[in-house]
Amino acid sequence: MSKVKILNDPVYGFISIPYGIIFDLVEHPYFQRLRRIKQVSLTHYVYPGALHTRFHHALGAYHLTCQAIDVLRSKGTEISDAEAEAVGISILLHDIGHGPFSHTLEHTLINVTHEQLSVMIMEQLNQEFEGALSLAIEIFNNRYHKPFLHQLVSGQLDMDRMDYLNRDSFFTGVSEGVIGYDRIIKMLAVHNNHLVVEEKGIYSIEKFLIARRLMYWQVYLHKTVLSAEQMLIQTLRRAKMLRHRGIKLGVQGSLNYFLENTFSEQDFRLNRAILLERFTSLDDTDIASALKYWQEHFDPILSFMSKNLITRRLFKLEFMDRQPDSDHIRLLRQKIEKQHPYSHDVTDYLLIMGKETNTAYSTSKEEIQILLKSGEVKPMSLISDHGIQPKIFTKHYLCYPKDVKI
Repeated sequence: MSKVKILNDPVYGFISIPYGIIFDLVEHPYFQRLRRIKQVSLTHYVYPGALHTRFHHALGAYHLTCQAIDVLRSKGTEISDAEAEAVGISILLHDIGHGPFSHTLEHTLINVTHEQLSVMIMEQLNQEFEGALSLAIEIFNNRYHKPFLHQLVSGQLDMDRMDYLNRDSFFTGVSEGVIGYDRIIKMLAVHNNHLVVEEKGIYSIEKFLIARRLMYWQVYLHKTVLSAEQMLIQTLRRAKMLRHRGIKLGVQGSLNYFLENTFSEQDFRLNRAILLERFTSLDDTDIASALKYWQEHFDPILSFMSKNLITRRLFKLEFMDRQPDSDHIRLLRQKIEKQHPYSHDVTDYLLIMGKETNTAYSTSKEEIQILLKSGEVKPMSLISDHGIQPKIFTKHYLCYPKDVKI
């Protein structure tokens, strides 16, 4: 029998999955659920090809991590087989806690972050696999004595970002996200147990950081994508409020369970097995089916929002440099109430306000470290002439039905 399972990936070609615990985790129902969760939520409403899943991404990030381990070993970094396997498990399961439509419904359907859920699912799997994930969990939580292993999984230059930029660029067709991932990986090294990049790789890092910023504005925070995602959030908010009032929604199983009840991280920890079993039965299809059903619901706001999402009649979204003034908001409320006189709280759902931030590089987090030819290590922000500044860009927005004219 072959020692590895070969998968054909559209981005990297062949990906090798070794038989043993890695293969068993991929085959586990928790991981197979990721096939039914889209990587970039409702982005396909703008970029029709963006139908790839968290399953694709997790395997891609695992593949890049294996390459990085090989490079670091070739440069004399000691990484045992157990450590290599553990960091592989850690990256493979890094997104296992995502719910339906990924980030969009975080804190809406379930008030627990996907990172917290990922850790709890890993702990549950560790119990099932009789402690075989203990080292992986240590690495994931950054409690292992070799921080560079955690930095491969979570950091400003981790394999998670490396894959999602490449993969999202590939499936959206937005070429600005293409990065030289293979060169960046070959430039990785370890200094004092921390991940560093050799100086000759700095231009590839610069392109990586710029690509990430461009992908955020062109893809992840595209105004039409943001409009669709905000509409979905408000639709689920409305559904949850109606269910709490005792109104039947026509949905069953785990979706109905989480609409009826609100759980904290503490609740999940106290009732881990039961709540995780419920959570891991949820995926995009539950929400999509509910939206189709709710188109005919008697609640006018729920049916209006659901119908518009299903038929892609999305709200208008205006970006602005500063917070909208109160007079403008008051006028919008009046127009919405006149155009859509459904109920007294209609503007709580049909007028959406918020802000989004984006930066190419953050100095508030652990910085990317550059290993100079002299042997000195400096943070990226202190190396001049490379055009990367830790500036945060903020855009405010208003989102409302297109038939409301100002």
